[in-house]
Amino acid sequence: MTSTGIRLHAPAPGWALTADVVVVGSGVAGLTAALRCEAAGLDTVVVTKARLDDGSTRWAQGGVAAALGEGDTPEQHLDDTLVAGAGLCDPEAVRILVTEGPDAVRRLIETGAHFDESSEGGLALTREGGHHRRRIAHAGGDATGAEISRALVEAVRARGIRTVENALVLDLLTDADGRTAGVTLHVMGEGQHDGVGAVHAPAVVLATGGMGQVFSATTNPSVSTGDGVALALRAGAEVSDLEFVQFHPTVLFLGPDAEGQQPLVSEAVRGEGAHLVDADGVRFMQGQHELAELAPRDIVAKGITRRMQERGAEHMYLDARHFGAEMWEHRFPTILAACRAHGIDPVTEPIPVAPAAHYASGGVRTDASGRTTVPGLYACGEVACTGVHGANRLASNSLLEGLVYAERIAADVAAGHADGTLHARVPAPLPPAAQPAHPLLPPEARFAVQRIMTEGAGVLRSADSLTRAADQLHHLHTEARDALRENGKTAEPGVDTWEATNLLCVARVLVAAAARREETRGCHWREDHADRDDATWGRHIVVRLNPDRTLAVHTTETPEFPPTTPSPQPAQRPQEQ
Repeated sequence: MTSTGIRLHAPAPGWALTADVVVVGSGVAGLTAALRCEAAGLDTVVVTKARLDDGSTRWAQGGVAAALGEGDTPEQHLDDTLVAGAGLCDPEAVRILVTEGPDAVRRLIETGAHFDESSEGGLALTREGGHHRRRIAHAGGDATGAEISRALVEAVRARGIRTVENALVLDLLTDADGRTAGVTLHVMGEGQHDGVGAVHAPAVVLATGGMGQVFSATTNPSVSTGDGVALALRAGAEVSDLEFVQFHPTVLFLGPDAEGQQPLVSEAVRGEGAHLVDADGVRFMQGQHELAELAPRDIVAKGITRRMQERGAEHMYLDARHFGAEMWEHRFPTILAACRAHGIDPVTEPIPVAPAAHYASGGVRTDASGRTTVPGLYACGEVACTGVHGANRLASNSLLEGLVYAERIAADVAAGHADGTLHARVPAPLPPAAQPAHPLLPPEARFAVQRIMTEGAGVLRSADSLTRAADQLHHLHTEARDALRENGKTAEPGVDTWEATNLLCVARVLVAAAARREETRGCHWREDHADRDDATWGRHIVVRLNPDRTLAVHTTETPEFPPTTPSPQPAQRPQEQ
């Protein structure tokens, strides 16, 4: 797979760094990959869009799932994951996750993460939707992500790993043969580096997180604009299963016109016994699934949406008044504070909730070592599609996936560096800045994309809604393209225009995949195709970007990579303290 030649319109790099590997992103996946690469003796650079501790990991409330409790086994964890994935998980990818996961969590603890303990001194484990066992390790009650981020950031700084903060990655650099040679990036603000530059490296690890900002209401932070998926598409990589966007069932409802990042009410609240009720106090999830409120997220989100439609309501309620003040203050202090900040006291009243975009189960297609279809380009975390999540991510598997597959990437990069496969490469010349290869959208187009996606490709989809969305997105694309052709210029390069352009790119792919999948499966809900159809759609939808910026969409039962050498297992190396 070679580069499409499509690049964002940007100034030529004015500075450059050289490394063995550049990791783009500073969540659990990115920082774990960086620490393991550095421990293997690789010269590592971390590039992150904001500060090291920004991004989605910091906002994770529930915890990290792993078979760490008495009586629990990886096989039981695998079974729950496969059920949630609705027939599209890669069983081998899941087996890797659940068998390597417990030790990966232990290594995270050795790195410095402090998880809540039970009165007996072991890990305090809770349940979340889709899990038949208590296997969710948490920290600070409902501040797991913040604690993991703290521990990993401190370890990265203690090891002296080079970092470039406040930097938006732009495009992949490749050599004349289409192999990875680094990235271009734009640093926002003053510092050691400023403006557009480059990091030259034969291995690039994308750990850029999700694309929740493609919708009007999301739990994702403002930096989650699909930059990694868009970069990978422009570089010629394939993406898979992008239609499977998980809408978290219980997001604090702030009004019908609320936009941007919305406060999450963790699934762990339901795991501890909270009930979903309508305005009359009726528990409507009972009878819809054996686990009621603890059914997999797609089922709960659909249950809430159906009840909202039946009642003509804008939201439902999560009732946990029976917890009492002490439990709220000690087990869920972050959620309690967020609710009270918005005038709601869950100790004395039910919490208004509605589904909002939360997690991309699909992403850049990878193999078991995190390799994409572009040589030298890796992906892990939410930006990747490893095959673990299938059509619907099981709660709290995301942090575990970031840990496990980041370690596997580091092992593969280290092996490639040792055998000479990943050696320094000379980037092919970039096109002149005066000849932009990709039209940029104006900043205000971001809100147009979000409105189009929320109306046409949200929780409930149909052929008509997706056709309207595709037409509207195509209009945005052609407006920018025609302006470039007619005027020789497009929107001025800058963070806002690059982000809007990335959002349009991932939105077009998501809508194309959702239109192709004519069934309801996992978190993809088609009102015009209400049933799951294994005979026709028990397969994956893979998309790549053609050089003329059209989309190539195909389906496959089992995505296969070109034959490669066996992946090394993660090495047992000294742990960061």
